[in-house]
Amino acid sequence: MKALITGAAGQLGRALMDAVPEGWEATGLTRAELDLSDPSVIAREVEAHRPDAILNAAAYTAVDRAESDESAAFAVNAAAVGAIAHAARATGARLVHVSTDFVFDGTSPRAYRPDDGRNPLSVYGRSKAAGEDAAGPAAAIVRTAWVYGAGGANFVNTMLRLMRTRDEVRVVADQIGAPTWAAGLADTVWALALGGHAGVFHHSDAGVASWYDFAVAVQEEALALGMLERAVPVLPIATADYPLPAHRPAFSLLDSAATRALLGQAPTHWRVNLRHMLAQQMAAERGDRS
Repeated sequence: MKALITGAAGQLGRALMDAVPEGWEATGLTRAELDLSDPSVIAREVEAHRPDAILNAAAYTAVDRAESDESAAFAVNAAAVGAIAHAARATGARLVHVSTDFVFDGTSPRAYRPDDGRNPLSVYGRSKAAGEDAAGPAAAIVRTAWVYGAGGANFVNTMLRLMRTRDEVRVVADQIGAPTWAAGLADTVWALALGGHAGVFHHSDAGVASWYDFAVAVQEEALALGMLERAVPVLPIATADYPLPAHRPAFSLLDSAATRALLGQAPTHWRVNLRHMLAQQMAAERGDRS
């Protein structure tokens, strides 16, 4: 069995390549290798590889830049998804497409379920909602949030850098969700592909956090592992104190219960997975220095 993984250089793409199931052969295509702005290139690559499954981890993720670059965001997050879905149908491939909590407006009184109505607040969110529609009913759409992985450009590594170089760190405390380790998300994406499932699914790690809570945990876990030499004050601030071009949902917790039940997965708390990721990254950094 063969899989084609788009966005292979990103943190989820790398996790997908690291988790290829036994009996499968995976080809990863980076942004440089697959021109997502050209539907003919997408069709040609899919036809050349003739995969049994396409795992679309490619995305325009510059949330704030999208506010002034709407055409680029929609080209990658919507039009390219439509081209991938068309190519998947033409070759009989299963499609698993990764989406985001940004399709919601953050006003729900409970965790968002897969069948809840969408109301994105930003260009990025609107482009990802359009991408869900473009993927079509035969695809498996996996919404996720706050993704991080070892070695990637993400919140965890940003916090580690700031904690090593600043005397204090200020972090937004009034946006609520749940962090998601890329390795766990990759397992869910693969499971949906192997099972041939279609529809909308949610995946994030168990538990609830603000970005402030997440930052505090990063420092505590990194100190315990010896990745930081000192603790610095982590100060909670409001979203209004850190204005950005794109409007974020204040509450974007995803209800992943149905996905876990379908796939037989036990929930893992986000802090446990944070610990795993930091240990993995520390081992990789030590290996690089040896």
